[in-house]
Amino acid sequence: MIRHQLPAIIIVAPFIMAILTNLIGLWSRSACYYAALFTAGVSLFSSIGILDTVISTGKISYRLGGWEPPWGIEYLVDHLNAYMLVIVTLIAFLSILYSYRFAEKDMPARIPQFYSLMLLLLTGLIGMTITGDAFNLYVLIEITSIACYALIAKGDDKSPLASFNYLIIGTAGACLYLIGVGYLYILTGSLNMADLTNLLPKVYHTKALLAAFFFFIVGIAIKMAFFPLHGWLPNAYNHSPDSVSAFMAGTVTKVCAYVLIRVMFTIFQPQYSLSIVPILPLLGWLSVGAMLYGCILALAQRELKNIFSYLIIAEVGYIVVGISTATKIGFTGSVLHILNDAIMMACLFFTAGAIAYKTGAKTIDDVKGIHKKMPLTTAGFTVGAVSVVGVPPTCGFFSKWYLLLGTIHSGEYHYTAGLLLSSLLCAIVLYRVLQSMYSQNNEISTKNDEAPATMLFPIYVTVFAILIIGFISGNIISTVIDKTIPIGFR
Repeated sequence: MIRHQLPAIIIVAPFIMAILTNLIGLWSRSACYYAALFTAGVSLFSSIGILDTVISTGKISYRLGGWEPPWGIEYLVDHLNAYMLVIVTLIAFLSILYSYRFAEKDMPARIPQFYSLMLLLLTGLIGMTITGDAFNLYVLIEITSIACYALIAKGDDKSPLASFNYLIIGTAGACLYLIGVGYLYILTGSLNMADLTNLLPKVYHTKALLAAFFFFIVGIAIKMAFFPLHGWLPNAYNHSPDSVSAFMAGTVTKVCAYVLIRVMFTIFQPQYSLSIVPILPLLGWLSVGAMLYGCILALAQRELKNIFSYLIIAEVGYIVVGISTATKIGFTGSVLHILNDAIMMACLFFTAGAIAYKTGAKTIDDVKGIHKKMPLTTAGFTVGAVSVVGVPPTCGFFSKWYLLLGTIHSGEYHYTAGLLLSSLLCAIVLYRVLQSMYSQNNEISTKNDEAPATMLFPIYVTVFAILIIGFISGNIISTVIDKTIPIGFR
């Protein structure tokens, strides 16, 4: 019985606890951390159960309140969003575990509010992933965004401005998405995604639907920080609390990439993007721009979190370029890279935060010789860095390999050149950081002063995942990703 209720439990648990956490805080602030961690654990185990059910028996249709779609809200879980649920809940669990020391140090009086917002962010991300209703997706995008705005503002002195800029740009993106939803409702009278898939082909050649499609694409592109609509991301991630940066870096842009896939190939059937409105070549060129721009700007940065933030812009380009090839192997690379990038970026932000917590070091110059003082943290960063570059046998190599083969198979060799050049630039960027970390610095004490266990554990979970995912990529692809490839991809 519980197994059948997992699609509801996975989102209801963090939503209810987000409300109760403030009440728990009246009794014990420290209990808020354990309540949030337990709730994230419930969502994580629920997501694993959902993925196992989907793999074993196929799609899950869960009707909220028993109302039949399209009038009621339906949670329709297939291989793609079951896969995404595991990613989101795993990163959320690790981020909340990681946040213990930061919350105690930086916001002791606001611990209940902090964990309430973390759980609200988790609720929004899960909802965006699991919902089968286009308007419900908008509501959950806004819940996610509001939680992000508030969490970012809890960072350093520059965080309120970064949060405000994100609010303005993010609101524009959400409004564009909502306008697209309005057009669809006017044209079809339905907002259920499965229903829209069947109704929209009758109006594929109307200008109103074309307008709706572009409102969707631009709105989602803003939310996922897709070049050149990425302006909100670097400052938002750099100035937010370290545990929040890691949580957002591992989830927000990846879930929005999932939403892009869902809109382009579920609400609109694949043929719409492939032939009726052939937008994939445009997305491909913008992806090349994202990969090169992100890596080049990362070269110009000195602060670690700023470097990683610009690398995320490039990573979003990697995800979209695979989709743009319209090939099975390229799409496989994109979906696999969503998982890999979530793990890799969480690892980099976790290590940067741990170093800043123990030493106050935030720039390349500050971390010179840090391997003497924090060898385990530095080793964790090294594994994450070589995976981002794409060095085998780390997971980053395998998704980049599929992306590279996809660009070659499609005959779009400018995508291939962009992938290779950006990977080279990425290697240079991260080599500079590693060179500083492993250089000699007589001013750094050789006495071991590692990060606390609550930080090292999430770091090494991501390190283990980076290594193990590389070896089981074939199983992930055959069991899950092969079931997600849109019809019409060659």
